[in-house]
Amino acid sequence: MGISARKQVILQAIVTEHIKSAQPIGSRTIARRYKIGLSSATIRNEMADLEEAGYLFQPHTSAGRVPSQKGYRYYVDQLMEAPELEEKEKARIKEVYAYEKLKEIEEIIKYTSQLLSLLTNYTSLILGPQLKKSAFKKMQIMPVDARRGLLVLVADTGFVKNKIINLPRTLSSGELGRIVAYLNQRLKGLTIDKITSQLIGELRRDLYHHIKFLEDTFMLLEDSLAEDERRVFLGGTSNILNQPEFEDIKKIKTLLSLFEQHSLLAALLERPVAAGEDIVIRIGKENVLKEVQECSLVMATYCLGKEIMGTIAVLGPTRMNYAKTVAVMQQIIGHLRRL
Repeated sequence: MGISARKQVILQAIVTEHIKSAQPIGSRTIARRYKIGLSSATIRNEMADLEEAGYLFQPHTSAGRVPSQKGYRYYVDQLMEAPELEEKEKARIKEVYAYEKLKEIEEIIKYTSQLLSLLTNYTSLILGPQLKKSAFKKMQIMPVDARRGLLVLVADTGFVKNKIINLPRTLSSGELGRIVAYLNQRLKGLTIDKITSQLIGELRRDLYHHIKFLEDTFMLLEDSLAEDERRVFLGGTSNILNQPEFEDIKKIKTLLSLFEQHSLLAALLERPVAAGEDIVIRIGKENVLKEVQECSLVMATYCLGKEIMGTIAVLGPTRMNYAKTVAVMQQIIGHLRRL
């Protein structure tokens, strides 16, 4: 059955009201609050047709209707209009990304996850860049005192790894500079997964005179290789638990358990869209994980140049305010691209 213009107006009104109240919506509510020129009886008949077509359902015989997953999908695809954010919300986003100390990718991700959860009142999930696909940019050694130095490894995606190391007494500052320059020259541009144990062995042989000093450097590189493939940053984990849909203790336990399993979350967020494509919305059972099939995910990728680095997402009930969430995501993605 196709949906007439009149049914579209009624479906949009029901979705809008249900998002606000989390309660079933009756025909009298629509007639009273929306000036659509229809009687309560006519609206009730149209609602019955929408229910028969699978866009609405009635949780109790005496209750009004609520949108089904099919109803939400039609609303998102055909009826939703993203609202303009309030000026104070835009200013808040601009203020966060103008913060002068926001330089490293991990700091940017942390602030973004907090901002997403704050502005949407849902839970944010951000899939961090894949460390092994980051390229070695440079290393530096900065003296801390006569015997120790701070070893810093920097990747092109903004990853920074550091470690305090012992400096050999026999190593002059000139020799130290030459070793660092040599390693920078050999490693620059290589992705982390290309810095293999075999390559590290070759570098050890090339610089065997300084083998003790170099052990710390190579251990830091090998530690990077051994790290978990992807990391998921969470913000506002309690927000979704505050929604009336999740008052059931079993549902709460299921979600809390999921939030601790980063490998599952990473699989959930992996490559939802290609670089430059629009925001993706997965509703209910469109999500692959059973644990979130009573939720909806709003997702988009963020990039470094044209390279997809990860995913930002908002997790909420299927009754989430999709329009507001999309508007927030669009603003934040714009700032991330400029960064």
